Amino acid sequence: MSKSLFARLEPRLSSVSKPIQYVGGELNSTVKDWDCAPEGETVRWALMYPDAYEVGLPNQGVQILYEVLNERDWVVAERTYAVWPDMEQVMREGDADGPIPQFTVDAHRPVRDFDLFGLSFSTELGYTNMLNALDLAGIPLHAVDRGEDDPVVLAGGHAAFNPEPIADFLDAAVLGDGEEVVLAISEVVREWKGEGRPGGRDELLRRLAVSGGVYVPKFYDVGYAEDGSIEAVVPNRPGIPFRVRKHTLMDLDAWPYPAKPLVPLAETVHERFSVEIFRGCTRGCRFCQAGMITRPVRERSIETIGDMVENGIRKSGFEEVGLLSLSSADHTEIGDVAKGLADRYDGSNVSLSLPSTRVDAFNITLANEFSRNGRRSGLTFAPEGGSERMRKVINKMVTEEDLIRTVATAYSHGWRQVKLYFMCGLPTETDEDVLAIADLAKKVIAKGREVSGRNDIRCTVSIGGFVPKPHTPFQWAAQLDHETTDERLKKLRDTVREDKRYGRAIGFRYHDGKPGIVEGLLSRGDRRVGAIVEQVWRDGGRFDGWSEHFSYDRWIESAEKALAPTGVDLDWFTTREREYDEVLPWDHLDSGLDKDWLWADWEDAIDPDSDVEVEDCRWTPCYDCGVCPEMDTEIQIGPTGQKLLPLSVV
Repeated sequence: MSKSLFARLEPRLSSVSKPIQYVGGELNSTVKDWDCAPEGETVRWALMYPDAYEVGLPNQGVQILYEVLNERDWVVAERTYAVWPDMEQVMREGDADGPIPQFTVDAHRPVRDFDLFGLSFSTELGYTNMLNALDLAGIPLHAVDRGEDDPVVLAGGHAAFNPEPIADFLDAAVLGDGEEVVLAISEVVREWKGEGRPGGRDELLRRLAVSGGVYVPKFYDVGYAEDGSIEAVVPNRPGIPFRVRKHTLMDLDAWPYPAKPLVPLAETVHERFSVEIFRGCTRGCRFCQAGMITRPVRERSIETIGDMVENGIRKSGFEEVGLLSLSSADHTEIGDVAKGLADRYDGSNVSLSLPSTRVDAFNITLANEFSRNGRRSGLTFAPEGGSERMRKVINKMVTEEDLIRTVATAYSHGWRQVKLYFMCGLPTETDEDVLAIADLAKKVIAKGREVSGRNDIRCTVSIGGFVPKPHTPFQWAAQLDHETTDERLKKLRDTVREDKRYGRAIGFRYHDGKPGIVEGLLSRGDRRVGAIVEQVWRDGGRFDGWSEHFSYDRWIESAEKALAPTGVDLDWFTTREREYDEVLPWDHLDSGLDKDWLWADWEDAIDPDSDVEVEDCRWTPCYDCGVCPEMDTEIQIGPTGQKLLPLSVV
């Protein structure tokens, strides 16, 4: 029986910032009996988004798995988040009974008491938080040191498509959609426990690995060549597959989660109810890992979207509904969805929002439906590349005319604020490509003033550093060094500010290039990078995704120390271009994408004479990326021909 730690925590909560984030008891949260199934057959999950409560609680992936698991009467699932440094100090100091271990927020049970500790990584910068949680929980950092009573540490999320940098700390990793596979894993654990845990921890991991859908790093040996590159990654025992496949959920309508959305007690980064209207993207942007690894496109039907919105508002009390996907305006029935929802909630306090919209998918009718209740927040568009040449390289075929026409429409219909998102450091990029962002922003302001007849027009330019990611055509690219990134962004900022006519109307937001280099190290690293992550954590690294906690010097010093015996260095992992025949650390992890197709697309990207445009395969013949035949899947889109009728006047 696992005991609650709350009696030990409560007296100390007044000494930490935002104590409410550790209290639990949110609307729609679940607390179940520790032994909810017949003796020995309860399967217990501790789920973690490895960041602070305010970032972790709204995470849809964790919320969905939490609900899916707790619907089974033989599964207990609880949540835990990264604790802030002040809380960490309180926990390490502890009380008369010793240190207070990492706990769940639902029933405040020690994480170490659970069967499985599942972490969802949407970014690699959460790795040090994972090590901190393991250490606070009293779970050995290295998988090889764990015993029978330690939970199976399992990673998922987008970063799990290359889990090699944290392979030493993981027992297992899962690629792709989690809804079905967490239940399959739970069944395996239940059966193994019911049989009396035969063969111990090793046998449980073997049973998970032979399925072909769970990656267990310890069952694979990595060999290195003299030049430091990987020679081969091979299974080290019988029955273990050479490649591990991703999971793809095909019928989204059958999984309308979250059906009981968690309502946070403390302020969080997103105060809204989110509905994922489709999964996957086939636009083919070459830099975009999310679009590549979530193929194919699978849409939710208009009726399911309507039901989820209605249910979510009723169960949560949220007044804003976000329609989420990688490119929400691309849903085949987005016009009907928008009109149907706007009609249903007309005159109520419910507002609708779309995240970042593609320039070529935006239309004013859609925008008007989403702002019908009088809330006109700014519009966000992501051209990504400043020059037309750059947008061609990344296969984001949006012309300058498209962008100007779109923002002109928005400004002429009453919008005052537009946000444009770009990247710096893309393959083949020059200073001129980046400075073209300034010209574009000025033209946007000029056009806005012209069509609206007003001078209070604003445009915010937001710039992120490009990080090459696994399973994309740019996985072979050299990353731009942080010095050049910073120089280009300084030139751009100065160019914008120098122009007195437009400078004050253009906001400018960007991060320096240093965090991007660390993210690049972690996204394309191999098992040798684990020693760096551990060293950074031991030196105090926490919350590396937060600029106020991130220390580039700490990462550099740790990299020099950890990589000294390996013959490779930080630049080898980041600013070096790869060749076709190099074995990449994630080659044995199957996202369904054909490597030859990715390589051909990479060559088209960097060929100045290439005019190849990879269009969206929803509307064109197949481009042979490999996903549908390889994964036995297919694109699932409308139109269904249904209309979303108001349930009643709200």
